[in-house]
Amino acid sequence: MYQTSKTYPTKRAFAAADLVYIALASALIAICSWISIPTQIPFTLQTFAIFCVISVLGGRRGTAAVIVYLLLGAVGIPVFAGFKGGIGAILGNTGGYMVGFLFICLSYWLATGLFGKKLWAEALSLTVGLLVCYAFGTAWFMLLYARASGSIGIMTALSWCVFPFVIPDLVKLALALSLARRIPAVPER
Repeated sequence: MYQTSKTYPTKRAFAAADLVYIALASALIAICSWISIPTQIPFTLQTFAIFCVISVLGGRRGTAAVIVYLLLGAVGIPVFAGFKGGIGAILGNTGGYMVGFLFICLSYWLATGLFGKKLWAEALSLTVGLLVCYAFGTAWFMLLYARASGSIGIMTALSWCVFPFVIPDLVKLALALSLARRIPAVPER
C-alpha cells in the first residue's frame, strides 16, 4: 500500500453560496449597465455596480462576478451598456474599459489583502484601479481608433473618453463605498 507523507494544498473551490452571490452580482452589474443617466455625455451605473460588488463580496468573489459578467457579454447576452453583447462589443473601441474592470478588481484584491478592509485602503485601491482602467481603456481606444480613422492625440482621446467621466465615477465610487459599509460583509468561506 502506497502512502504519502506530504499533504498537498488543494485549491479553494467556491461554495454553493459563493456561486449564488457571484451570479447575483453579475446580474446587478448587467442591470446597472443598462441604466443610463442622461446628461450632456450620458453615463451608466456600471462602474457603481463594479465598486459595490467588489466592496461587498471581496476581491476573490468580486473578480469572479466581473469575469462572469464579461463572459456573459462575450457570448452574446446583451449585458453591456445599451443592451449590447457579443465579442465585438468587447473588441470594440470602448471594450478596453470593460476589460479594465478587471484591473479595478485586482487592485482592490491586492490592497485589501495587504491592508485589510480599511476604508482608506478600499478607497485608494478602487481609485488606483479606476485610473489603471482609464489608462488601459484609453490606450485600447487610441489603438483601434488609429486603425480605423487615423491617429489621435492623447489629450483628444482623454477629453472624449475619460475627462467627462472622472467626476461621475468618483461620485459613484464614494456612494458605492458608503452603501457597502451599510451592507453586512459576506464572509469568505
